[in-house]
Amino acid sequence: MDSSISLIIWVVVLFVFMYFFMIRPQQKEQKQKTAMMSSLAVGDTVLTTSGFYGVIISIPDDTTVIVEFGSDKHCRIPMTKNAIAQVEKPEDAVKATDAK
Repeated sequence: MDSSISLIIWVVVLFVFMYFFMIRPQQKEQKQKTAMMSSLAVGDTVLTTSGFYGVIISIPDDTTVIVEFGSDKHCRIPMTKNAIAQVEKPEDAVKATDAK
């Protein structure tokens, strides 16, 4: 009887450990990514998952953005929002330069 109670306690401890160290951080990260995607706006500088920096020039629908790459402003590529890894708002860039 003692053995089965001990086993149940260890299983519960294992699930609690897994929740706080594996499941919960993934949920927080997913919420942050969803918030980032919903706050995308024209003029934001983005880093794609493939490592390219660009500027959003259009948001035609909920899943697609058109990003302009390069300094010659002729490379415009439609891509899914899921391909965006980071977003830098123009006002954040101004604050960073003012802080220096």
